[in-house]
Parts: sequence; C-alpha cells; structure tokens
Amino acid sequence: MRIDRLLWGLALGLFLAALARDGFDRWVAATELPGLIAETSTEMRDRDGALLRLYTVENGRWRLSVGAAGVDPRYLEMLIAYEDRRFHRHSGVDPLALMRAAGQAMARGRVVSGGSTLTMQVARLLEDSGTGSWAGKLRQIRVALALERRLDKARILDLYLSRAPFGGNLEGVRAATLAWFGKEPARLTPAEAALLVALPQSPEARRPDRAPAAARAARDRVLARMTSAGVLSLEAAAAARTEPVPTARIPFPAFAPHLTDLARRQAPLAPVQRLTLSRDLQHSLETLARASLRGLPEEVSVAIVVADHRTGEILASVGSPGYGADEDRHGFVDMARAVRSPGSTLKPLIYALAFDRGLAHPQTLIDDRPVAFGSYAPRNFDGAYRGQLTVAEALRLSLNIPVVTLLDEIGPAHLIDAMRRAGVEARLPGGQAGLAVALGGVGVTLTDLVQLYAMLAHGGTARPLGWRAEEAAEAETPRIVGRAAAWQVGDILAGLTPPPGAPRGRIAYKTGTSYGHRDAWALGFDGAHVAGVWIGRADGTPVPGAFGGNLAAPILFDAFQRLRPAADPLPPPPPETLTVSTAELPQPLRRFTGREAVFAPAGDAPKLVFPPAGARLPVEGGALPVKLRDGTPPFTWMADGAPVLTGARRREAVIEGSRGGSPPCR
Repeated sequence: MRIDRLLWGLALGLFLAALARDGFDRWVAATELPGLIAETSTEMRDRDGALLRLYTVENGRWRLSVGAAGVDPRYLEMLIAYEDRRFHRHSGVDPLALMRAAGQAMARGRVVSGGSTLTMQVARLLEDSGTGSWAGKLRQIRVALALERRLDKARILDLYLSRAPFGGNLEGVRAATLAWFGKEPARLTPAEAALLVALPQSPEARRPDRAPAAARAARDRVLARMTSAGVLSLEAAAAARTEPVPTARIPFPAFAPHLTDLARRQAPLAPVQRLTLSRDLQHSLETLARASLRGLPEEVSVAIVVADHRTGEILASVGSPGYGADEDRHGFVDMARAVRSPGSTLKPLIYALAFDRGLAHPQTLIDDRPVAFGSYAPRNFDGAYRGQLTVAEALRLSLNIPVVTLLDEIGPAHLIDAMRRAGVEARLPGGQAGLAVALGGVGVTLTDLVQLYAMLAHGGTARPLGWRAEEAAEAETPRIVGRAAAWQVGDILAGLTPPPGAPRGRIAYKTGTSYGHRDAWALGFDGAHVAGVWIGRADGTPVPGAFGGNLAAPILFDAFQRLRPAADPLPPPPPETLTVSTAELPQPLRRFTGREAVFAPAGDAPKLVFPPAGARLPVEGGALPVKLRDGTPPFTWMADGAPVLTGARRREAVIEGSRGGSPPCR
C-alpha cells in the first residue's frame, strides 16, 4: 500500500511537471519579440572600399553594420570568456550564473557580478529596457529564451556586436573601434579588445574621453580575468597594460560631403554605396582647396573636379573648401555642380569644330581687328588688336575676335549641339544661342566642363563621367570632333606657358574669366586624367582682380602633381593629322576668309560709317554728309550707280545732289 502511494505520488509529480513544462513552453513560444532589424549608418565607400563618409541613424547615433566574421577572433574569445563562458551551451539563461550572482549578492549585501548571459543582454538592448526591477529581469529572461529558440548563436552574437553601447552615441563594436582607435575591428590588440569588453558594462562611467582612469582600470580587470581564464598569457597581459587608453574620439570620415549627400539623396535606402572616388586623392584635394584660399577674401570659394578620361571615373570632387563650416563662403553649396558663366573655356571646342570642318588649321592666318556682327561688336579682353596671326596663336592668347569670327562661320546652334552630344547641359539666357556664347554667354557647371575637356582628351569622342561604378562603365560614345582636330587643340594648349615652377608641355590647359571677374577657371588634361578648377563667390558677386590664369591655373597644376603618376604624357598625333607650316597648307587654308569670301570685299576695303544702311535722312540744300573707315585713298563716291565724287582723299565728304540714299564707295 505504501509503495502504491509512492508510485501515485511520483506519477502525479511527473504529471504536474509535464503540465508546468508544457505551460512554460507555451509561455516562451508566445513571446512577442522586439524588432530584430534596426537602421544602420549609411556607408559611402571609395573605389577601393575605404570609408569616405558615414551617416548617423535616428537620434544622431552611430550604429554600423557588423558581424562576427568582421571582428577580431581574439576579441570574441575575450568577450565570451568574460561575459558568458557557457554561451554556446545554454539556452538563453545560465542557471549557474544566476545562482552564483544571487549567492554573492546575499553574502555581501550588494551586487558583485551579473548573471545575465549575452543573450539576455541582447534582449535588453533590443527593448532598450533597464535591469533594475524583477519584472524587467523576468522579461529579459523570457525574450532571451525565445531568441534562443528562433535564432542561432551566430545571429545572437551579431546582434550584440551591432547593438552594444560603447559610450556617448556609439552603438556596436565597429562604431567603437572607428571612434576610439580609428580602425575597423578586424584586427585588435589585446589592450583594445579588453577595453571593448569592459565598456558596455558601464559605457558612460568608463568613457575613455571623459574618465580615462576608470576606463583603464576596467580594461586591466578584463586583462587579469583573461589570464586566469587562459585566454592571454601573463606576458601578453602585462604588455597590454602598458598600452595607453585613448583619451579622445577620432572623428568619423566625412570626405566628399557634397557628392555623398547627392548619392544618398538618389539612393536613400542603400546601406552601402561604392563610389569611384579615391579617398586619398579626395583628402589631398580638399586640403589643397582650403590652402589655396589663403590671402583671398573670406567670401571666396573654390571647387575642384578630377577624373580619369580613359574610364570616365570621377576620382575626386571638391564642392567647396569647407562643408558648412564657414557661412561667409557658403560652404554648403556644391560649386562643382553650380551653374556659372564659363568665360573663355569654351574656345577650345570652337577651334576643334573649325579644324574638324576644314574651316581652319592651327597654322591658318586669321585677322584680329575691329569687327561687328550686326549690333554685336566683340572686343579683346585687353582692348588691343594683334592684326594678322595664326589660329594657334589666337587660341593661346585667348583672343575674342578670332574665335567669334570662327563661331559665326560654324553657327552658335552647332556649338550648343556639340556640347549637348558631349553630355554638357548648356543653360541659355533667353533660350537661344548667340555669338556671345563663345565668350561665356551660357551657363554650365564645373563638372560639365571637365566632361567637355575629357572629350577632347579622349580623341574627340564623348567621355561620359560618373561617380558610380555603373555610371562610369563603358557606354555609347558619339564622336564630337575627329581625332586630328582634338589632338591639334590639345597640342596648342600644351604649348601655353605654365604657372611658375610647373612643368612645361605636360598638361594641355585653358584658363577663363567670366564677365565682371565673377568666375575664374582652369581646365586641363594629360594622357590619362582631366581636371577643372573654379574660383569665385558662391553668391555670384564679383571678385575684383580675379583671373583664371593667376588664381585657378596654379591650383590645377598642383592637383595634377597630386596624382599618381603625376602626369601621363600626352599622346602623339594621329596619322591623319596635317602638321605643316602656313606656306605648306593648301591655298584655301592659308588664310581664313569665311564662306562669303567669294562675294565679300577685301578685309581692308572701305566701309560706310555714316549714314547707316537703310537710314532715311532729311537733306538740306541737296547736300549729304558721309563718312567711312578703312580703305586706301583716293576714294570714289557713287550714288544710284553713278559716280558723284572722285579723287577724294579724306574719309569725310559732302555729296551734292544726292537722293538721300546710302552711296556706295570704292
């Protein structure tokens, strides 16, 4: 009978235990887990994978994506040995650790060690809950048990590595290693690993930048525990204790801020974006941009763009000397993409079109003298005239009259079409192109101009530039001008005198200054790279005395010196290039005359100044005053096809009996 009661009692106990177990399982299974996926900082990386810039997540926190595969194995070993020795064996809760922590607390009257497993810590981090109440602890236990049932150990460890607090607004081990050590967590010293183990326990009280002594003490306790656990030798721990604790945070990289902002706007959901930039070159040119403004007015800004014209990859893009740091310079404005007047920087394209169409050759003679195209009468920048000179010399001197003369022959609409086919968006005032386009009467961006010069450097075919790998990939490249024409322009520009101290003949470059000294430009290329520099005020107001030659050109050459190699040689002429002197040119190319040359008077023929063509004037007493310029006396004045005055040696005369027309002269 007694045995029966024992058996019945055992059976009842087992039944109740089973009910408790089933109820416990249902309790755990019914646990509603917090969100496991959290926003991580957007990462901008350069062509080699180096970090260009990071963006914070909500509330300004740095939380970077990371997994155990990207972390030093020694740190993981130390973390588990210090925080949760039975991590790989328990099911979310370690009863032995809990009993140990409770016994120590009862014996000493205070909390000596925590009983939380790494899984329980993950539960707390996911819910952002405290540990001070029994209800909170019970919730962590429940979530930890549920996590272990639904995730593997590797995923739980990854959650800890990406969520653990490391002081201030740092979350996750990657943010910590970048901020405290300036490097990724893949390789850590024992001292660095020990500090990272210690920080999440009291991230604010042990912040190295605010409490270095507390941080060092906590780190050394971890090192001591690692020797007793057999993770570190006594010698390795002793050496680690001599390593200093960082006392300041290292700023996160923030290179190419304007371009990375643009990339993020275009792809806001992409966690990692790979750009074609070179971080080292970008950093070097940002430093150059800041240094180049010394001695200039505080409102002056600068922008630099460098690309590889062989691949179309933009290697550096500096939009301003300081991103938002200087309100006077409007550093938040990306001047690499701001629309400005290009000054004389479009002249090489006009000459290339003239060469390609057989209108001129570099050794063709062209006139630089006063000329008018209807009501438009361009003048040279210095107000002087050089007379007759070669087209090559006219381009090197950046004369206005010869290039406008050529554009009049080509047609402004054809110039705008060539720019469009080269990938340049030209903003025309009033929507219609005129001859003033040759001298800067159009709006373009620095990036567009660099793309235009990339076309010339690329043998006359369009060279689309891009800052994403997919944009810079090979695409259809229409031919804008022939290889010979592109090479001839480059050869002329390579003959320009470089800034003092710069190498000669290695870079084909052109400078420009817009009307009113609002923009100073320098564009150039060698055998591999193309670059552009802009200087001016972001608000468009003038910079008195600013010229592309004295401000932008030295920066351009300095930028090329920072490339590796510093300068690739310019290519030799294509086989079809005609390289002869003026006297050896075919007769039609020896002197530029234009399409109306057969019917037009000689260049020095006399021209009627007064009265203007089509004018109707009252004539008193049958006398009409007339005036002309150019020509060689004596002159013969004619009205209605009949001579009315012969043998005149003065350029002013009074014609008697005129009918009020506009008498021709010879």
